[in-house]
Amino acid sequence: MTHDRHSYAEPALVRTTHLDLELDLDFSAKVLIGAATHTLAWSGPGDRLVLDTRDLTVLSVEGSTADGWEPLEHNLGLPDDELGSALAIRTAGHEQVRVSYRTAPTATGLQWLEPEMTAGGVLPFMFSQSQTIHARSWVPVQDTPSVRFSYAAHVTAPPELMVLMSADNGTQSRRTGSYDVVMPEPIPSYLLAIAAGDLVFEPIGERSGVWAEPEMAKRAAAEFSDTEEMMRVTEALFGPYRWGRYDVLVLPPSFPYGGMENPRMTFATPTVVIGDKSLVSVIAHELAHSWSGNLVTQDSWDDIWLNEGFTSYVENRIVEAVYGTELAVMETAIKQHSTVVKLDPLSPAELAVELPGLNHGSEYHGTTSLGPLKGCWFLSWLEERFGREVFDPFLRGYFDRFAFRSINSEDFVAHLQEHLLTPRPGVVSAEEIAAWLDEPGIPQFAVRAESDRFEVVDRLRHSWLSTGELPAGGKTWTTQEWLRFLDAAPDVLDAEQLQQLDREFGLTGTANGEIARRWYSIVAASAYTPAYDELATFLTRVGRMKLVLPVYRALSRTEAGREFAARVFESARPGYHPITTAAVQKILAAAS
Repeated sequence: MTHDRHSYAEPALVRTTHLDLELDLDFSAKVLIGAATHTLAWSGPGDRLVLDTRDLTVLSVEGSTADGWEPLEHNLGLPDDELGSALAIRTAGHEQVRVSYRTAPTATGLQWLEPEMTAGGVLPFMFSQSQTIHARSWVPVQDTPSVRFSYAAHVTAPPELMVLMSADNGTQSRRTGSYDVVMPEPIPSYLLAIAAGDLVFEPIGERSGVWAEPEMAKRAAAEFSDTEEMMRVTEALFGPYRWGRYDVLVLPPSFPYGGMENPRMTFATPTVVIGDKSLVSVIAHELAHSWSGNLVTQDSWDDIWLNEGFTSYVENRIVEAVYGTELAVMETAIKQHSTVVKLDPLSPAELAVELPGLNHGSEYHGTTSLGPLKGCWFLSWLEERFGREVFDPFLRGYFDRFAFRSINSEDFVAHLQEHLLTPRPGVVSAEEIAAWLDEPGIPQFAVRAESDRFEVVDRLRHSWLSTGELPAGGKTWTTQEWLRFLDAAPDVLDAEQLQQLDREFGLTGTANGEIARRWYSIVAASAYTPAYDELATFLTRVGRMKLVLPVYRALSRTEAGREFAARVFESARPGYHPITTAAVQKILAAAS
């Protein structure tokens, strides 16, 4: 009864339209004790509601009646490693169903941090990460992006902690131990979010600000000071911002992602706060999700390119408008280079699995990072062929037409045909469109982004590898230039080369997480042990998967590296999010 194979829910029969949450945060037990009341819209017979859960203890299930609440028969199915357990509830077309429950301390969508794992070191911290299908580990819900609902929540917590959610939180850090929030716009379950900790607010603009621990708040507000300008340029391009406020919550470094686009409250990694704004494209990306993803949403994880491909395209337009064309081109070239390198060794069969056509239906499992980039590349190609004077209004119309709806690839293709291709015949061919939508890989006619500054970097890297002459001007390079230098360098360098780079440029111990990711990957693959202490410090201090997983993979190439990686992981694991922990375990298990 559902097209989404990642969910047990049956939205063809019934949908949650509003969710009321009562949540109590128990830091000593590391659990949420809650009640989730679903307001329902029935399309079917009304005899069964199925919710997604993972490791939840169901305390009671009740249905609303004219006289109050009555207990409902229910059954919690056998657990699946990926999907969790289906909670099947026998109903009689109840307009509201309330589930009282308790989470597990090991909930995959929650992380509970001891005080020593925070910047202040005094108070504990907790935060959620619901994407992809982790909302079900802390709320019994129809955990599919095809179902959207508004929500309200009442949360109790220790009074010394501030509680925030992906909702209207206001801007006052009044710590009362009791909090009420409202999200009036309908959102999918993966955008449910909660955090609690020693948090203060620092304003950026009229509609934007930063929440963070006191030690981080002012630095983060300075780093993200262009947020209001980003909002203005995106509105000018693609229509109004429809979520009220846009605030950023800077989490502890264990957060597994660069950012999470929770509406009204982006969750962000502190690894992008380095003092020079060179990594704030993460904020541009999460803000772009306010249009692509949050406003217009994929209806299953098989169509993730609709969220991430469109968002990467809008992100690039924001970066160009605020920081200039040169930086936007460099950012695009970095992403395209990593994709092409990964595709080069793949067989046709592997390519069809890793990067199928965008209009692929259920063939794409939503597990690769390549599909979203192909989607972004496709949109950039359309922009180049039709021109911005045509393409920008088309994209704005797309966001208007499907606002607050969940759609699939076929919906987009029909819109593309109706509003862009048919009115302007001959601009692109059917064969070219099919190459993007139906065929694997990146089409041969796709043009890669080229940066003049990267051409200089490439020449200097080639010269250094050939002659040993260090790149002139390297000390003044931007983050992007260093990434290009290291990304296109051999994975393995000899000790003398590594010593030379390190003496001149001090790469070991760098505070820039993006540079550290690539540098320590080379260090690990090259078994350059003089840098291992700082490498271990980096892996222990940071939990962002993009930064740490490549280093673990590089270490896992040799037996000695695997042993070192296992020791580091044992030390780092208490500070990792469950999502990061599972990913590292998978790497180490595959290499053993």
